[in-house]
Amino acid sequence: MDCLPNPQREAVTAEPAHGLKFTQALDQMHEELGAVLARLTSDMAEILIHEVETAPRIFGCAAGRSGFILRGFLMRLMHLGFTVYFVGETTTPRVRPDDLLMVMSGSGETAQPREMQRRANTVGARTLALTTHPESTIGREAQVTISIPGTTKLTLNQEAKSVQCPGSLFEQATFLFLEAVVLILYQRRLGTSRGDVLDRHADLE
Repeated sequence: MDCLPNPQREAVTAEPAHGLKFTQALDQMHEELGAVLARLTSDMAEILIHEVETAPRIFGCAAGRSGFILRGFLMRLMHLGFTVYFVGETTTPRVRPDDLLMVMSGSGETAQPREMQRRANTVGARTLALTTHPESTIGREAQVTISIPGTTKLTLNQEAKSVQCPGSLFEQATFLFLEAVVLILYQRRLGTSRGDVLDRHADLE
């Protein structure tokens, strides 16, 4: 069977027979994200920037899709010249006093980040939580808590309304929040050029 594209064939656009169309899905996501991003403030970004810039080393801990997002943020910080580690990697060293541990959990109750935050607090490290629920265990026990509106796996009444899978809106909003922080840091860090960032980009890949 010929599965290769044939330029002589007439292009066919597949449309679903029923249900949500692709453009409608994008419109709904755009509307939801716009409402959440409008609630984020410059003060929230400056709080995170201050913690990042004053920490000797930055650690991250999160599970699932939140883990992917936080890893991406730490990677960008590494590109900008910060010393970063992700909890659970075999090359991650012991946390020390004044280091920063960032945890990301929409519910604020994810087991591993919750426990790692407690350990970091015990040794005197700074702890910063990204969560939808500042009243959660992680939110209460962090020294700094940044509340990102969204929906989580808890799907509580006070959360932002969303047609997306539970957790997606929180993850999307946090990703864009962190990307904005990266852009601010990139613009502010004197002596950090595009070439410097590229020099720190992985080449063993």
